[in-house]
Formats: sequence, structure tokens, C-alpha cells
Amino acid sequence: MTTPKTASQTTSKAPAGSGAGSALRGAAALLPPGTVAGHCDELLRALAPFRDQADTAQRWGERLARALSGGGRLLAAGNGGSAAQAQHLTAELVGRYRDDRPPFSAIALHADTSSTTAIANDYGVDELFARQVRAHGREGDVLMLLSTSGASANLLSAAEAGREAGMAVWALTGPAPNPLAAGSDEALCVRAASTATVQELHLVAVHMVCAAFDAALEAAAAGGRRAAAGGRAGGAAGSRRRAARRGDAG
Repeated sequence: MTTPKTASQTTSKAPAGSGAGSALRGAAALLPPGTVAGHCDELLRALAPFRDQADTAQRWGERLARALSGGGRLLAAGNGGSAAQAQHLTAELVGRYRDDRPPFSAIALHADTSSTTAIANDYGVDELFARQVRAHGREGDVLMLLSTSGASANLLSAAEAGREAGMAVWALTGPAPNPLAAGSDEALCVRAASTATVQELHLVAVHMVCAAFDAALEAAAAGGRRAAAGGRAGGAAGSRRRAARRGDAG
């Protein structure tokens, strides 16, 4: 009777140099984007150039931390799936991303259905976000606009309203060049052929910004704690010197 082999005995060792990365790269060259696995391969192909823009997400998170901790506000907007991504971002800021921290002011402009339907009815869809930007945005606030095409008229109007209000206007878009990237102060553009891949990497960008935001807040808090400790130590040393002088005078 043959003894059954364990899983470790039946698993063959992969040849040298054939790691997961090599296998995926090979698959990416073979599978068309329309297949289920090809969807993953398209995401992998877009991820490498997107990763090269990580410093932009880092900078946005740090600047957002300064703005919001100083009493500022984030406004975010998008259409369809991009609206969901915008609301995901604001939820991470009003709630939390990973660790517990104070809430910060962030509004997804599509989420107020009474305002959006009234504005669309009275002023047209192109004013859907711009009018809310003029209502809620202040100088020093941040406006984040998400669009896979980078050509949505209502987001272009919102960008213009944000600039007029003195806000920092940032865009998450699909491939550059596009009108929204051109009309914003800064843009993070995803080089991918499909809308789905662009949206998936926009979610990655949202999480990268949140991670940088939380790290900047923690760094500022740690600096404040060090300054306070230094102040207490200096005060104690001063008290000892004054006490010593009084002793000498006595």
C-alpha cells in the first residue's frame, strides 16, 4: 500500500529566478485585458508608473494635515464611481483611517441629495459642485476632484470656483493630458487604458494620502510633546538655579 504524501512532499520547488513577480510579468504579457486574470495584469502594469508618483500623495497628505489641523476643510467631488471614491476619502478623515485620532472637517459634495438636485434643477448639472464650492470653500481649504476621464464639465467648473476661492485644487484623473489636470494646481494621473483600473488606483491614492495625513499628524504631535518636555525640563532647571541663588544669598 502506498503511503499518501503530505502537501510539503508533493509541492515541487520552483526553478531559480521564477518568483511570483516573474510569473505575473509573464502572465501580463500573455493574457488579454478582457479576461478575468487579465484585469489583474492590467492593474499590475499600471501600478509601477503610478508608484513613481507616490511623492505626490505623500505631499498631499502632509499639506492636508496642516490645513485641516489649522481649522481648514477638505471638499471632495466626483461623478459615479469617482463620487464613491470621494466619499471614501472624506469618511476616512471624519472617521479614521487606521488608528484613532480626532475627526477633521471633510465634505463629499455629491452626498447632499437635496442640494445637488436643487442646484441641478435650478442652475444645471455643470454648476452641481461649483455652487457648493462657493458656499463651503474658504481660502486655504483643499478641493479634491476625482475623474477617470479628466473631462467632466461639472468638475472643471468646480476647479475654477475653487481657484477663485483661494483653495488648493488637486485632481485625481486618468491618463494625462486632460482638462481637469490642466485646470488644477496639482494632479495625480493614472496611466491606464480602462476606467476600472483608473478607479482602483484612485482608491490606492486615497489610502496613500490618508497614510501620509496620519503620519504628519503624529509627527507634529511628537514634536509638540518634545517641545513641552523640553520646556518643563528648562523650567525645572531654572527653579533649581533660583533656589541655589537664594541659598547663597542667605
